[in-house]
Amino acid sequence: MSKRNEQDVEWTRYDRDGVAMRRKELSNATDAEQLGCSLYELEPGTRSWPYHYHTANEEAIFVLRGEGTIRLDDGEKSLEVGDYVALPADESGGHQVVNDGDEPLRYLAMSTMAEPDVTVYPEMEKLGVFVGSAPGGRDERSVHGYYPIDGDVDYWEE
Repeated sequence: MSKRNEQDVEWTRYDRDGVAMRRKELSNATDAEQLGCSLYELEPGTRSWPYHYHTANEEAIFVLRGEGTIRLDDGEKSLEVGDYVALPADESGGHQVVNDGDEPLRYLAMSTMAEPDVTVYPEMEKLGVFVGSAPGGRDERSVHGYYPIDGDVDYWEE
């Protein structure tokens, strides 16, 4: 067993293309191998990762502080302290967290750490491939990249 206090884990900042957040990778600060957990904080008017879903990894979100909205496959839902949202490993688990409140939104995001995983970003018309380490994992990957969703090629070269 390994134990870490979140205050001993550094924040990583992300701010690009409408995505702005702070993240503490709690699982990567311990010996966790099959379960991921990160602490996120979104300032008012910001959003998390682009809308996406995983094909191999189930995720969940638990709200600790603040209010916001989560965009889901079936529409937007409000988020408030104590809300827990389960996100299946398929298209129905598509999500993006948005802080449309007046104070910082803080939540835990947990996931299984299965690999290989394909992460689909429908609005960006691309997908990510992760082999050797799950998204958010710290191990070296033998295959990793982002590709256009419609980048289909024939199996046999002509």
